[in-house]
Amino acid sequence: MSNALFPLTIFTTKRRFNDFSTDDMRYGDIPEDRLRKEFGLNNISNVVEPYTLTRLTAFDNPQSRFAGTYGGIHRGDKLSVQQCAQLLFEEMQVTSLPFSFIGPHRYLINQMLRNLQLSRGLDFHNPQLDIAYRDKLHSDYATRQTKTVLHDNIGLFIDYNNKGFPHNKLEKLASALKDSILPKFDSLLLDKINGMGITIHDVYATKIEILRLDVNDHSWKENVRFTGQDHFGLDVSDIRKQKFNQFQFFRIWFVLQRFNKFGFRPFLTNMQAVINIEGKR
Repeated sequence: MSNALFPLTIFTTKRRFNDFSTDDMRYGDIPEDRLRKEFGLNNISNVVEPYTLTRLTAFDNPQSRFAGTYGGIHRGDKLSVQQCAQLLFEEMQVTSLPFSFIGPHRYLINQMLRNLQLSRGLDFHNPQLDIAYRDKLHSDYATRQTKTVLHDNIGLFIDYNNKGFPHNKLEKLASALKDSILPKFDSLLLDKINGMGITIHDVYATKIEILRLDVNDHSWKENVRFTGQDHFGLDVSDIRKQKFNQFQFFRIWFVLQRFNKFGFRPFLTNMQAVINIEGKR
């Protein structure tokens, strides 16, 4: 019986890397009337009216006690598209605070918003994001979490006599990983306030590679690399959901990305982590 040779990719999600065909990667494709009628995006900002490119005053601000005093007349200054977008991005920085006010990764959202504003769709990578990804892998110990599934199935099929992992068991390992819960940032509380829930939340595509496997008479140790990629963009199904539509942060984001006057390009977010997993006979 031959052993598998490492390094080796043992799992890749069906959702592919570098996928620009999804709805959340579209930009500048929706006109005003659809944004208003289909998605109910009427009151977007407390600072500007993006549809008319007008700065709001106390008489226009939907949060103000004076709102509507002058009917539909906007009394603020007219803005250029660039000026209006700048004010909306500044407002996003402020409205992101309730989702990102604790922990070492809370400033990632600021960097990703700058990437959305300035990069024209260039991929995003940050060492702090890799750390968050590694921490997530180490923090999840539920029965079906990927790290646990790897540990249990490697240990189940290790060939101690030949000091390796049988090549014909790779398919069983891949099948077990397919049914596992892949790492993502969706914890019930922490990811909602540490910034990871709005920067990543889900991970669109994942690849798992065993870089090295060492086996002796009584134990084994493997070096595993996880590579994840997400889309920093909103699709129409997102904004239709109450959990997104109710928050000003996401309404502004959707308008900046999808409104045909703006069209800021979403981008791919890349992360990678290498962890050790070990077990005994």
